[in-house]
Amino acid sequence: MMISRNFAGLLLSLAASLHQCLSSTLDYSSMCDTVKCRIVERCCKDVEEMRRSIDEGTPVASFGEKCTNLCDTAIAEFASKAPTPSEDNPSSTADYEKVLEDLEQSIDMPMQVLFLKQLALLREDALRKYKSASGSASSSSDYEAMVAADEYFASEAEKSVRRGSGWTYAAERTHLQSVMSDVAAGGKRLADVQLKAAQQQTLAMQYLQMQQQTIQQLQQQLYGQTSPWNVGFAYRIPDSNFNLQGSHQQGKTNFQFSCVPDEYAPMLGPNGFTNGVGPGNLGLSLNVSV
Repeated sequence: MMISRNFAGLLLSLAASLHQCLSSTLDYSSMCDTVKCRIVERCCKDVEEMRRSIDEGTPVASFGEKCTNLCDTAIAEFASKAPTPSEDNPSSTADYEKVLEDLEQSIDMPMQVLFLKQLALLREDALRKYKSASGSASSSSDYEAMVAADEYFASEAEKSVRRGSGWTYAAERTHLQSVMSDVAAGGKRLADVQLKAAQQQTLAMQYLQMQQQTIQQLQQQLYGQTSPWNVGFAYRIPDSNFNLQGSHQQGKTNFQFSCVPDEYAPMLGPNGFTNGVGPGNLGLSLNVSV
């Protein structure tokens, strides 16, 4: 009977000790979580400012450095404000490390989302620089523009990586290179089409010139050597509707007599403001072909 009472007292003492240990563990973990939540809330304000800039289409300068400083400051603040793990309670050290890891992940995740959006903006900027610099038809200048755009993207993307993180921009860089290669191939195809069209136009002009020379040779065979002089004249009989026109072109003489009312007779008559050139208002035109 005495043994049973001693055993029951031992069990009560063990249960009390276990309850005290469990309560202290829960209290320590909750205190660390409270500190973590306050730090995350403060960091979210800084992350929100960068998010607004990126959503407006403006890349954040030195994005990686800002994220690094923000994360390092949060860890340092947690180390200074969180309760120190107790040596008597080994589980408190594990709780401290777990809350610290959760803190870094809570800050890193929204910043990594912004990092991917930042890469998209940098990729579009690099693509615009490539398109504006690759206007020349030269393949060397197009290659130089592609290299310059790729180096610009790699430099700006590297500045956007948070130090000590697993962030990478390899996939975005590969995508940019693929897009630039497609644009270069399309531009080369367009240049080839334009070159072929110009060559065909040149051949067509040469063919027309050959046909014209052939026609002139046939005319010389039919009508003999033609004169290089082309002469034309026109004469309207004063105060009448009769008009006489004549021309001599390529060895052919042509006369035309017509009766056409003169609409400007009131202005060109004796009382008009314009006088005829030459005697009798005779008009002549001279065209010499060499």
